[in-house]
Amino acid sequence: MIADPLLDPIRRLLSELGYELVDLRRGGTPARPVLRVRLDLPHSEPGRQVSADDCVRASRALERWLEGPGGLGQRYVLEVSSPGIERPVVFPEHWRRYAGREVRLRSTALPGRPVARIVAVPDEEHVALALGDGRQVTVPLADIREATLVVDWATIGKRQV
Repeated sequence: MIADPLLDPIRRLLSELGYELVDLRRGGTPARPVLRVRLDLPHSEPGRQVSADDCVRASRALERWLEGPGGLGQRYVLEVSSPGIERPVVFPEHWRRYAGREVRLRSTALPGRPVARIVAVPDEEHVALALGDGRQVTVPLADIREATLVVDWATIGKRQV
């Protein structure tokens, strides 16, 4: 994730509300900038996920903050949502949390959109990945443009024994 002056303040605000920032993206045009915020409950699990009411609560708090001095004088179209089942993996703590899981990623360090298993996060700036061809590589997090959890769709909705 590219450094954004709104990143740390938004992470703090969401944390104070009991949420964690999963992803922050800017889009739109200069005349109509869009701020996309994905949030989750810390350590969410099945049956305990972000609701529409959570998104509304966070959106209202973010709107108030953005309209004040925190928003750096810019007006945004604000989109607040849950991360979804194929959630983005952005921050070092999320990479650690999902160690052992597979991610699909785009990186300047690896060609294409490989699927890799998260092996470890040795420090705040790197992740060790096991690639499908058996190689293990350590990649700077700064070189990862996008990463999402891979979901085994064959097991979704099936009872675990």
